Amino acid sequence: MNKILIANRGEIAVRIIRACKEMNIKTVAVYSEVDKDALHARLADEAICIGPASPKQSYLNMKNIIEAANITKADSIHPGFGFLSENSQFAKICEESNIKFIGPTSKVIDLLGNKSNSKEMMKKEGVPVIPGSDGSVKDLKQAILVCEKIGYPVLLKASAGGGGKGIRQVNSFEELEANYNIVKQEAKNAFNDSEIYIEKFIQNPRHVEIQILADEHGNVVHLGERDCTIQRNHQKIIEETPSTIIDDKLRSKMGNAAIKAAKAAGYTSCGTVEFLVDKDRNFYFMEMNTRIQVEHPITEMRTGIDLVKEQIRIAAGEELKFKQKEIEFKGHSIECRINAENPNKNFMPSPGKINEINLPGGNGIRIDTAIYSGYTIPANYDSMIAKIIVFGNTRNEAISKMKRALEELVIDGIDTNRDFLFDIIRNPDFIRGNFDTSFIEKNFLKGEMKNK
Repeated sequence: MNKILIANRGEIAVRIIRACKEMNIKTVAVYSEVDKDALHARLADEAICIGPASPKQSYLNMKNIIEAANITKADSIHPGFGFLSENSQFAKICEESNIKFIGPTSKVIDLLGNKSNSKEMMKKEGVPVIPGSDGSVKDLKQAILVCEKIGYPVLLKASAGGGGKGIRQVNSFEELEANYNIVKQEAKNAFNDSEIYIEKFIQNPRHVEIQILADEHGNVVHLGERDCTIQRNHQKIIEETPSTIIDDKLRSKMGNAAIKAAKAAGYTSCGTVEFLVDKDRNFYFMEMNTRIQVEHPITEMRTGIDLVKEQIRIAAGEELKFKQKEIEFKGHSIECRINAENPNKNFMPSPGKINEINLPGGNGIRIDTAIYSGYTIPANYDSMIAKIIVFGNTRNEAISKMKRALEELVIDGIDTNRDFLFDIIRNPDFIRGNFDTSFIEKNFLKGEMKNK
């Protein structure tokens, strides 16, 4: 593996470029016309424009990305997260073009990308799953029968979904009738696949995911859990590890289930198995993400293992250098996602020029970002512009460091969610670890966090 093309932008592209440089691997950045001055295009050894600002014409343009790889003689492509990272067709084109796709095979992505099919596979393997339909539901009549069997409330979910899209809660027969076709259309619009499935809505759960690494020689390990419960509209805002509700026994149980899931799918590369954990600490398989996660740094902080480098080594055919018993978990890590948006205006995106920036620093603080003073944030892409990751010996120490980091952060010229995150971090229920996926809904009111 001599030259890697990064088929992405922003902080994840910068993150991958830095890992490659440390491994003495040449890099190629691709960029849209509006991203010509982006940091990832500046840091890579080579940079090539792949189209206009529209994602469909650039970062989702498979033909142009493959051509860029051929022109620059890149032998591998790292997709990062988002865009084409979980697109089985793109992975297959890479395989057919003799370009190594840094991730699982197209067959595995296809298998796990269909949420209803992957759920059925996990069920057969003995991995706990949320009660629901056996695969996709073919029509409203079948949907009604499933809902009568498992009971309301339920979730209607896009089979090819991800990123919190194509999901609706339904509390009654009337709501099912009203929303069934709407969700099918949403699924079609977002994923070009109108199939949907149904699962029981778990009341007030925690969202806990297990990080796994699997090489091409049959070795699979887990790197503990990440608690991603603090969400808005199914989008993660703050993540931490370890989870306040997971003890060593449950961690081992969930980790073994994640390894079983990966082996059942024939998985290779870095991946994440996502679970819901109910109030009685029963856990249920939700889905498996076949890529590096936004929140991967907190796992790196706690284990000392560089996940991006491991992805690259696995893709190069190397065996994992460590066994499960050799992985050590230390301290506590928290990540806050910094978004260019205004929470007081219904989280309206806030693109524009950054006039001045001050990034926090100090022991135990890491910043993953691609912004700089004078940089103009385009309106065409996701609003996340940075991640603050902290590490402390204890959770309280990590929270204190995050408070300080958020106080130090200055991004002048645009709106951000910094103050909103600060309100969450200092909320008494968050500090006590007393929260579930409804935390934001319960505590957020008119753009401000309610004080309890």
